Amino acid sequence: MGKGLVQTFSTVPNNQYSIGQIASAGFFSAIPMTLITAPFERVKVLLQIQGQKQLAPGEKPRYAGGVDVVRQLYREGGIRSVFRGSAMTLARDGPGSAAYFATYEYVKRAMTPVDADGKRSGDLSLTAVMTAGGAAGVAMWIPVFPIDTVKSRLQSAEGRPTIAGTVRGLYASAGLRAFFPGMAPAMARAVPANAATFLGVELAHKAMDRMF
Repeated sequence: MGKGLVQTFSTVPNNQYSIGQIASAGFFSAIPMTLITAPFERVKVLLQIQGQKQLAPGEKPRYAGGVDVVRQLYREGGIRSVFRGSAMTLARDGPGSAAYFATYEYVKRAMTPVDADGKRSGDLSLTAVMTAGGAAGVAMWIPVFPIDTVKSRLQSAEGRPTIAGTVRGLYASAGLRAFFPGMAPAMARAVPANAATFLGVELAHKAMDRMF
């Protein structure tokens, strides 16, 4: 969908997308994804918070599972409650996806060998693919990590919190540090996880090219 929109509103010479066009395609692809992921993110956050709570003897957890979370949220505030945090999810996933795919393509092109005529041969080593994937994962999280923190706090809060109120509350609690909880482990995870993701994608492409 993202590349289709880019082709509609811009020129793609020889079907070679520029880095800017790839970033735009990544951003556009996040828009429909948000409609699907936002309510699941809300359910996930609430269940994670519940799992961290120490229950008193005989006390039962508030939610019996994912379906029960959706049922209770809808009963309390309708569909708006289920989709709370959608704007922040898009604010995270749009720029994050843009940085993700643009960085991967940029590093991939930079590491692609060139022939005697200066043209890229297209023969990229698996190590280079994994390097580009790891860089993409880091590039995705660095700019949007504070947004993800606000989103999670907004989706887990009681009542009817606002984005501005959530931001003020976070800043009041620990300053700028409050927006980056657990960033180091997240970065440590992003590198191998995304390196493996793109390695799998490239291997699958090569396998399909041989088959078809």
